[in-house]
Amino acid sequence: MSDVSRDRLDKLDQLRALGVELWPRQFAGRMEIAPLLSRADEQPGPAVRVAGRIAARRDMGQLSFFDLVDPSGRVQVMVRKDVGDVGHAIAKKIVQLGDVVGFGGTLGRSKTGEVTVFATSVEFLAKSLREPPEKRHGVTDVELRYRYRYLDLMSHPESRAGFVLRSRVIQELRQLLAAKGFLEVETPILHPIAGGAAARPFTTHHNALDMDLYLRIAPELYLKRLLVGGLEKVFEIGRVFRNEGISPRHNPEFTMMELYWAYVDYVAVMDLTEELFVTLAKRHCKDGKTQLGERVIDLNGPFARKTYHELVAEHARIDPHDEAALRRRTAELKLELPASAPAWKHLEALFEQCVEPNLVQPTFVTLYPTAISPLSKQCPDRPELVERFELFMNGWELANAFSELNDPLDQRARFEAQVASKDPEAPAEVDEDYLHALEHAMPPAGGLGIGIDRLCMVLGGFLSIRDTILFPLRRPLAAEAPIDSPPAGTPPPTAGGGATPAGG
Repeated sequence: MSDVSRDRLDKLDQLRALGVELWPRQFAGRMEIAPLLSRADEQPGPAVRVAGRIAARRDMGQLSFFDLVDPSGRVQVMVRKDVGDVGHAIAKKIVQLGDVVGFGGTLGRSKTGEVTVFATSVEFLAKSLREPPEKRHGVTDVELRYRYRYLDLMSHPESRAGFVLRSRVIQELRQLLAAKGFLEVETPILHPIAGGAAARPFTTHHNALDMDLYLRIAPELYLKRLLVGGLEKVFEIGRVFRNEGISPRHNPEFTMMELYWAYVDYVAVMDLTEELFVTLAKRHCKDGKTQLGERVIDLNGPFARKTYHELVAEHARIDPHDEAALRRRTAELKLELPASAPAWKHLEALFEQCVEPNLVQPTFVTLYPTAISPLSKQCPDRPELVERFELFMNGWELANAFSELNDPLDQRARFEAQVASKDPEAPAEVDEDYLHALEHAMPPAGGLGIGIDRLCMVLGGFLSIRDTILFPLRRPLAAEAPIDSPPAGTPPPTAGGGATPAGG
């Protein structure tokens, strides 16, 4: 056992000897720190009860000074001997950095003018058995910040602010949609058939029914069943799961908002999407603009609208309708495609390689090839294209939408083609239950999916999706040693003695 661990465990023994309850259930009457700071000059000084984490301590003779932090702010606490023998012993001998402590007292100012709680009582609430992060730099290793998010939140106020932003964005998105008459619903997370998107699913097994199930890769097909049932404007915000790689833009578990709107097409959904993004940007970004690295993204609208093929022509510098030219260009760029790959695969590869990185300012990409959009309605005059758009900015896809395919015969043919392709990202069987729903007539409709995590990346100016997910998936480390055992394997992400967390 390290000296630090032994010392902190010894403090627990000292608390027991004083007859103090080690892990009390509550601290009644607690007040947030920030609202109290403006009351420091009231006469007489108001009685307060504050609690939080100890971020710093200073001892001057019989006086002990603490910096106490909670999510709202920081305040100095002064403890004198008149708090009683037990309270004074706790303050002088037991309280350490990282401990959670409650103080009752009177609010005022110290001789130097600093807002101070002059303590009349001390209540020990929770003992930190590990050293907190180092004061000046906190947890500086980025990977450790993601792995030990609680230390990141403890040390970095800007990280906490990012997750507060995320919560508010989701609340406001709900309010905006509800104001337009959309009904929030919940659909299954366990699916008997993985459908609604092109992605590898996670598989699980239900023991009682002895059947394999999939964590949903999209809620789409269940939401559209609700359109058949007569719910004409529905949306869902929830987790989806895709058994794919991890990158600055991808996490296997992420949050999606999907909505479906009866009797409109993808153009109406495009207008709604722009309105949502512009409204949220005006609320959370200065002048409606956000900065992502060196780039300033203007979200004030209107957003550019360009077709898939004209963007390939512009950025790949070829005729996207010329199959031979497509194959030559992918070969020139050394994009690995099998010789048997159809022309649309080459077109798709060129879009990803040449177009996406250049879509910096908000751009709606419209009219996608039918071959890569199995759930979208075809254009009446051009069946090789579908009424679909994706919203891009900073080279990232932020939203995907289309005029929904509601022809059950066409949908069956496309499902069967997907199954026949043996594509590992396509369903392995036809979803007969969904087709059964379509055969009862689904009204024309537009649908939309927005990645909440990427939306928050844009609004918060984050370059990694892991900055918007509290607990992103990480490769496991060897188990850390318990506090009362010799350390083994990877040490905990803590810094040296005497350090204090910045900001709490």
